[in-house]
Amino acid sequence: QVKLVESGGGLVQAGDSLRLSCAVTGRTFSSTSLAWFRQAPGKEREFVAAISWSGGTTYYADSVKGRFTISRDNAKNTVYLQMNSLKPDDTAIYYCAGTSASCRYIDCRRSELHDYWGQGTQVTVST
Repeated sequence: QVKLVESGGGLVQAGDSLRLSCAVTGRTFSSTSLAWFRQAPGKEREFVAAISWSGGTTYYADSVKGRFTISRDNAKNTVYLQMNSLKPDDTAIYYCAGTSASCRYIDCRRSELHDYWGQGTQVTVST
């Protein structure tokens, strides 16, 4: 059974940083494409960032480009989302997602193409 567990969310002020972690168990981590999505109250879930199997290719939503960095540690079966210069608009529940497909062949920005999901972690950014 594949399990994704996020951690690292919290309440911060605008301009602060947070690092989210997502630990993956139950499948070969190195052959899992991983992504972060988020959902704010009253809004649809949206893509934040994705990373390829090897970590060599990353993808970002325009709204977070230059502020957020996705990375993975295949030795620790963990994917990270470093979030800097946080804004109140970044307030949302952040979800880790995974798929066995390669981002070379599918659009990893599409949530429906991910098979595995974590339970989410709340990030709240105050003014």
